Amino acid sequence: MTGQDTAGANRIDTSRPHPARMYDWYLGGKDNYPVDEEMGRQMLALDPRVPVMARVNRAFMHRATRWLAGAGVRQFLDVGTGIPTEPNLHQVAQDAAPDARVVYCDNDPIVLAHAAALLRSTVEGATEYLQADVRDPATIVEGARKVLDFGRPVALSLVALLHFVSDADGAHDLVRRLLGELPSGSFLVMTHATADFTPEQSAAATEKLKAAGVTLALRSRAEFTRFFDGLDLVEPGVEIVHRWHPELGEPVPGQDDGVIPGYGAVARKP
Repeated sequence: MTGQDTAGANRIDTSRPHPARMYDWYLGGKDNYPVDEEMGRQMLALDPRVPVMARVNRAFMHRATRWLAGAGVRQFLDVGTGIPTEPNLHQVAQDAAPDARVVYCDNDPIVLAHAAALLRSTVEGATEYLQADVRDPATIVEGARKVLDFGRPVALSLVALLHFVSDADGAHDLVRRLLGELPSGSFLVMTHATADFTPEQSAAATEKLKAAGVTLALRSRAEFTRFFDGLDLVEPGVEIVHRWHPELGEPVPGQDDGVIPGYGAVARKP
C-alpha cells in the first residue's frame, strides 16, 4: 500500500479535538492527544456508554463487510476511515475474498501516517489510502479511480461519519455526488448517531463539541433514512446499529445496556 502526501503527517492539528482521534481514545488506542482525551472524557460524563457506541459502530462495519463480500462485492471505498484498529475493513473483506480491493479515505494526517504503516493488502487484492475530506467528493473519486474499477460495483462505506457533517455543509448532496459516480449494483453502508433516545445528553454533547470547533449533526431516523432515497434497502432496513444482522459477528459487551443511540443500514443502488 502507498499513501499520498505523507508530508501531511507533519501538519497534525492538536489545538482542537478530532473525531478520528477521539474515536481512537474511546477504543483504548494511544494515537490521540490531550485535547482529544479531554473532550472524550466530557462525552463520557454525559453518557458513559460512548466507548460501547464506538465499538458497536466498528462491529457493524465488520458485519456489513462480511455481508457485502458474501453478496459478491469485491470493491470498497471507506470514507472517514479513522485510525487503523484491527481487524480493519480490508482484512475482513480479503479474508472472505482475497482479491478484494479497498480504498481508505480520511482527512486527518495522523490517520495517513498509521495507515501507511499498518494497512497491508493480500497479494491478490489491493489496499490504498488517500487523504481527503468527505466535503471534497471530486478528490475522493479521482483518487479512488486509480485503484477501483468504477465500471463494477463498489461499496461506499460512511460509518460514524455523516453526523459530523451538517445540512449546511450539504451532507445529503455529498452522498448523492459520491453515489452518482458509482455504477448500478453498488452499495451504500452507513451508521449515524441520533438524539432520538437521549435528547438532553445529545443537546449537551452537541454544544460542548461546537464550542471546541467540532460539528455534531445528530439526525432522526427519518432524516437518516433520507440518505437512502432511491436505493433498495437490504433487510432489515434502517435498524439500531447492533441489531443489523447480529449473526454475522460477535456482540459487543455492553451493547444491550439500554438503547445504543444510532442507526445503521445497507442499501443497493438499482
